[in-house]
Amino acid sequence: MPQPSETTLNKDELKTQIKRLNSKAGQLKMDLHDLAEGLPTDFENLMSLASQTYAVYRQLDELKKQLTQLEQK
Repeated sequence: MPQPSETTLNKDELKTQIKRLNSKAGQLKMDLHDLAEGLPTDFENLMSLASQTYAVYRQLDELKKQLTQLEQK
C-alpha cells in the first residue's frame, strides 16, 4: 500500500501514522535491546535490526515535524 505524500496528509492522518509508528518503534527498540543484551549470540542480526530501528525512528521524526508545521498554520 503506497504511503500518502506529505502534501496530502492532514492532521488526523499524521496523528494516526505517528501512533502506528510509535508502536512499531517501541517494539523495534525492545528487540534491539534484547539482541544487545544477548550479544555475542545472534550478532549477525545486529546491523539489520539497528538499520530497521533507525529507519522507523527517522520516519517518525519526519512525521512529527510535518505535524508541527501543520499545527502552526
